[in-house]
Amino acid sequence: MDVTEKDRDVLARTLFGEARGEGLAGMVAVAWAIRNRVEDGKEKSWWGEGYAGACQKPWQFSCWNKNDPNYPMLSGAKPIPAAEFTMCRLAAEQVIVGLKPDPTGGATHYYATTMPKPPAWAAKATQTLKLGHHIFFRDVP
Repeated sequence: MDVTEKDRDVLARTLFGEARGEGLAGMVAVAWAIRNRVEDGKEKSWWGEGYAGACQKPWQFSCWNKNDPNYPMLSGAKPIPAAEFTMCRLAAEQVIVGLKPDPTGGATHYYATTMPKPPAWAAKATQTLKLGHHIFFRDVP
């Protein structure tokens, strides 16, 4: 699959919105959950096409919801702090080119432990990893 500059940028922005406080390992794990959606093996994926499509699919990554406090930075209305964004770009690139193996065991979903309660889908999914403030899952019904 060809990965465009837009794919790289949107993935890095998503990592900023979803995992900037999780360090490089946490960002890599979130990026792998996204890559696993991108590489689901379907010709026309429900998740959207490419990294940008998967990241910006409505209601999949809350940082892209227009009411999310991260949205102004992700959309470009406000600047993203350069020092933080550098690590997001590094994590995105490492996952895109395959420099870091998948620590999530094929996860396509995760949720933040800071949520008031787990999402309903988590009860019937297979947990694969708990890292920082995220719990990762595959086989989500």
